[in-house]
Amino acid sequence: MSLAITLILLSGCYGKNKNVLYSQQVGPQPDGSILVPSNQLLDPVGLQVYLPGRPVDLVLTPDENFLLVKNQADLDLIRLSDRTVMQTLPLGQSEASFTGICTSPDGNRVYLTDATDRIFVAEFDRNKFLQWKDPLFLPYPPEGYPAPGGLCLNDKGDKIYVTLTRNNSLAIINLTDKSLIEIPVGVAPYTALCASQTKAYVTNWGGRHPVQGESSYKSSGTPVVVDPKTGIVNNGTVSVVDLALNVQTKTIEVGLHPSDMVLSPDRERLYVACANSDIISVINTATDEPIENISVHMEENVLFGSSPNDLAISPDGKFLYVANGTDNAVCVIQTGTPGKVLGYIPTGWYPGSVILDKTGKILYVANIKGIGSRNQRTDRTGYNSYDYLGSVSIIALPGRHELQKMTETVNLNNSWAEKLKEQYKSSYSKKKVPVPVLPGQSSIFKHVVYIIKENRTYDQVFSDLAQGNGDTSLLEFGREVTPNHHLLAETFVLLDNFYCSGVLSADGHQWTDEAYVTDYLEKSFDGFPRSYPYDGDDPLAYASSGFIWDNVLNHGLTFRDYGEFVRAIIDPDNATFKEIYQDFEAGTNNIKIQAKANLDQLTPYLCPTFIGFPNEVPDVYRAAEFIKELKDFEKNDEFPNFIIMLLPNDHTSGTRPGMPTPRAAVADNDLALGQIVEAISGSKFWKETCILVTEDDPQDGLDHVDGHRTVGLVISPYTKRGEVVSTYYSQINMVRTIEDILGIPPMNQLDLSAESMADCFTDKPDFSPYKAVKNNIPLDELNPELISLTGD
Repeated sequence: MSLAITLILLSGCYGKNKNVLYSQQVGPQPDGSILVPSNQLLDPVGLQVYLPGRPVDLVLTPDENFLLVKNQADLDLIRLSDRTVMQTLPLGQSEASFTGICTSPDGNRVYLTDATDRIFVAEFDRNKFLQWKDPLFLPYPPEGYPAPGGLCLNDKGDKIYVTLTRNNSLAIINLTDKSLIEIPVGVAPYTALCASQTKAYVTNWGGRHPVQGESSYKSSGTPVVVDPKTGIVNNGTVSVVDLALNVQTKTIEVGLHPSDMVLSPDRERLYVACANSDIISVINTATDEPIENISVHMEENVLFGSSPNDLAISPDGKFLYVANGTDNAVCVIQTGTPGKVLGYIPTGWYPGSVILDKTGKILYVANIKGIGSRNQRTDRTGYNSYDYLGSVSIIALPGRHELQKMTETVNLNNSWAEKLKEQYKSSYSKKKVPVPVLPGQSSIFKHVVYIIKENRTYDQVFSDLAQGNGDTSLLEFGREVTPNHHLLAETFVLLDNFYCSGVLSADGHQWTDEAYVTDYLEKSFDGFPRSYPYDGDDPLAYASSGFIWDNVLNHGLTFRDYGEFVRAIIDPDNATFKEIYQDFEAGTNNIKIQAKANLDQLTPYLCPTFIGFPNEVPDVYRAAEFIKELKDFEKNDEFPNFIIMLLPNDHTSGTRPGMPTPRAAVADNDLALGQIVEAISGSKFWKETCILVTEDDPQDGLDHVDGHRTVGLVISPYTKRGEVVSTYYSQINMVRTIEDILGIPPMNQLDLSAESMADCFTDKPDFSPYKAVKNNIPLDELNPELISLTGD
């Protein structure tokens, strides 16, 4: 998309109604660009090859006739003469790991790691089609899978070097006799590179092992060095391995989340992409000392959030090409001292692998998220967030002038919402407003209650609201099941163009809590063999910019956590839903429920009796525990500035025997939400409180607009009443709204460029309290035992 066309589109948004922001829906746009729910436009240059799945790595055959793509569940073979996908070779029951594919020196064999315990081996037949050969199995750690990652062959092609992220080792396999040795390295090794016959380098996603007394948490069973204030990993390293002695001889400190690396053609410099620091660390290979850090930002003082995760270097060594995942671009860097960014090339959504042909003129890019969840199945109506459609971009490298134009496009596509800020100057010129959008303004609100629910699309819940954009054929939990959701949407605003930015709980809770997702997560959609970190149990998963509560606390505000990143301690631990529900209803308190933080830094801020999961505990119990504390807050006039709350039971337990039926679980969630809103709106804090509600992800259902569209609510005395707001908003906009209300700065590039949800508010308050609606579905309606089921 040209800059001129984009500006025309933007100017149209200033039209007759200045309170309307972008009303575009996620997906393809009329001009050919694509809006994705990270608040970014895509307009990739070059030729695009679309592949169902999430492609994470690429390699060219030595003759450069074919491109091999490591996809989520298969190996794809692309003939480059006509960009035809010649073959898709399924991995069977396995999924591919986050990186790791190479060919033998003669090009006859292909090696790629799976997510659990093996290296797949494919061989070309005489017709240039691939066939699987026997895989190479890898050694296990004491618990779980080895979870292999990057790999490489030596020059002879008789040894393969592969990182084992859960073993924290580099494995060397002799392909002649299949013997294997392991060399201990750092934490969660990402990939390996053979620098010579006697030396290899290994990037360690989790850095070095902690020393005694150092702040540390476990990531997939291994202690890692963490920031004592946030609990997030704050170390990254490269291991130097002596291949003659088979031992790690040195550890080099680099940026955070070191991932891919390349050698300069003269082998004097090693370049390391550090995704959680937005830098390329440069190492002198003669001394194995770091000599430079090259920022992937063109300008100084840019906030964190580019995620440089993969590298290629030109044949003459003068240029680096960096896959900036979150920028949806390849960053072009001129090497030298110092290195500098020349510009950006637009790609698909989240580039995760970049390679060059031998001439250095053609760039191949694997875009992990491609164009989003748009691979709609033909056997059903609607999209699901799992409908991945990745892509490969084939790009002729631009000249300097063309690169400048491409850079303008990248900058515009990543900050398109910022261009609309001018519209607020006349609408919100007052000093005291619901959501500040201009310097010098402050918010009427002193308190934000941020409620995160689980796994619903818009159409699943709200498609029966005729005033909104719904497809009733996809309705599952309509008004009968969710009367409070419906009444809240009708009383305040119905958001029918609001989106989750992520796919499932592992990344969903990072979008809600950080407005960002790291490379560690974006590349782990392979069964998540290391962890499924929705609940704060893997410090390697989180962004170096921190969580929304860190932002709140860093600016002197107060905070309370109800269930987010919290696990339950239930006594007795075998208590069933029925027993817990009956104990709650009777008020006998025979079953004790305690909250324990998965992230220790949250412990001082926990409600000690409000848990996250499991679903054995009803949401109405959670609501009651919050309301108890609310009454105490009223007595002491100490309502926190920021509250984060997990209400998880609309997740449901499916048809699991003895658990609530899906409609009963959703009804429980609905009633609890209604009770919480009723309590807050009836309290002394209502006049200065804003309640924001989102799902963590939309994975369970279908939606006719996009699989990311979800349930969102904005509830306050200053929320518009009875209106439909079709402005495009995502979870990132919701985080930005919290920041603007509380007067705290954005954390990263994404929430910086996001608009707050100002279109939902008015300066004319209505202080009427909300009255919760009783449930229509019995909350203890339980799934029957399997033995009682009959028929098909």
